[in-house]
Amino acid sequence: MDPYAMTTGVLRNPDFLRFLSSHVANELGANISRVALPLVAVLVLHAGPAEVGLLSALQTTAFLLIGLPAGVWVDRMRKRRVLMGSDLARFALIGSLPLAGELGLLSIGVLFVVALLVGVAQVFNDVADPTYLPELVSTEQLSDGNSKLEVVRSGAFLAGPGLGGLLVQLLGAPRTLVATAVAGLASVLFLSTIKAPDKPPTVTEHTPLVRGIAEGLGYMWRDRLLRMFVATTATVNLCISAVLGLSVLFLAEEVGLAPGIIGLLLMSGGVGGLIGGLSGGWLSRRYGNARMTWLAVVLGSPVGLLLPMTQADWRVVCFAITSMVLSWSAALSNVGQVTYRQTVTPDHLLGRVNASVRFVVWGPMALGALLGGLVAEQIGVREALWVFMVGRLLAFVPLLFSPLPRMRDFTQAQARS
Repeated sequence: MDPYAMTTGVLRNPDFLRFLSSHVANELGANISRVALPLVAVLVLHAGPAEVGLLSALQTTAFLLIGLPAGVWVDRMRKRRVLMGSDLARFALIGSLPLAGELGLLSIGVLFVVALLVGVAQVFNDVADPTYLPELVSTEQLSDGNSKLEVVRSGAFLAGPGLGGLLVQLLGAPRTLVATAVAGLASVLFLSTIKAPDKPPTVTEHTPLVRGIAEGLGYMWRDRLLRMFVATTATVNLCISAVLGLSVLFLAEEVGLAPGIIGLLLMSGGVGGLIGGLSGGWLSRRYGNARMTWLAVVLGSPVGLLLPMTQADWRVVCFAITSMVLSWSAALSNVGQVTYRQTVTPDHLLGRVNASVRFVVWGPMALGALLGGLVAEQIGVREALWVFMVGRLLAFVPLLFSPLPRMRDFTQAQARS
C-alpha cells in the first residue's frame, strides 16, 4: 500500500481514484444494461413475459450456482486480475450481441446464454471487489472508501435506467448494448493504471474445494457479530424482496396512482441510497463506523411501518419517506458490514468470507418475492406489506444483544481477535 494513502484522505489516494473511476464505468454500464437487455428481448426478439422473467432470473442464477466456489478461487488469485478478467469477459459477451444481431444470429437462446455467462463474470467481480479494496487503502480509511463506492452504486442505480431508456430511444436497444460493453472496457483501462502492485494471493496451498468453502462458512459462523449481521441481513432481504415485488401492484391498484407518479416514487429509494453513501464517510469519522452502522439500524427500521399507510392524498409521501430512509439506512449498513468484514477477516480468507456472506444474504431474495405474492393473495396487498415491514423491523432485534451497541469502531474487534 502506498504510504501516502495512510496519512491523507481517501480521495487524495490516486490509486483509489482510479479504482473509483472503474466503478463509475462498471456500475453505469450494468444499470444501462438493466434496461437495454430486456428491451432487446421484447423489441427485437418479441419475447413474452415468461421469457423476460427467465432472462432476469438467469442474470442472478450464477451466484447460487458458483457463489461459494468463487470465493475459494478468488482467494487463490490476484484480485486486480480477477476484476479485469471479469470486465473483459462482460465486454466480449455483451459486445457479441449487437454483432450477432447484424449477422442475423441473435435469438432468445443466445440472449439466455449471454445473460447466464455475464452473471458468472459478475460473481467473480462481486467477490473480488471488496477483497481488493484493503490492498489500496489503510484500515482507518476502509469505511470512507466503502462510502465513496456506495455513492457510485446508488448514483448509477438512480441514473443508469433513465440513461439506458434514453439511449434505447435514440440508438435502439442493440446499439445501446455497445455502450454497456464499452463501459466494461473502460473499467479495465482504469484498473490497469493502478500503480500499487497487485499482491500475490496469501493462500499458498490449494486445499480441496469443499474444504475451502467450509473454511469460509465456518469463519462466518464463528464470528458472533458477523453471524448476527448475516442473519439480520438475510431476513431483511427476504422481507424487502417481498415488498419490492408488491410495490408496483400496491401503488397502481390499492392506492390508484398514475404511472408517472409511481415512477417518481420508485426513484426515491435511489436518492436515499445516494445520501447514505455521501453521508457515510462523515458519520464514520464523527461517530465511528460501528456507531454509524448502529445509528442506521435504530433510525431506519421503524420508518418502514409508514409504507403500508400510503394513500392517494398527502399520505403518498409515506411511500417516498420510507423508500428514502430505508435506502439511506441500507447504504450505511452495507458500508459498515463490508468494513467490518474487511477489518476482522484474515487476508487469506477474505474472498471466501465475502462469497459466503453474499451467498447467504442474497439467497432469500428470490424466496421473498415468491412469498410476498403468496401472502398478498391470501390476506391482501396492503396487509401483506404490514406483515413484511413488521418482519423487517423485528429482523434487527438480535443486534440488540450483539457487541455492536457497545462498539465505536470495528478496529476494537480487530484488537480483541
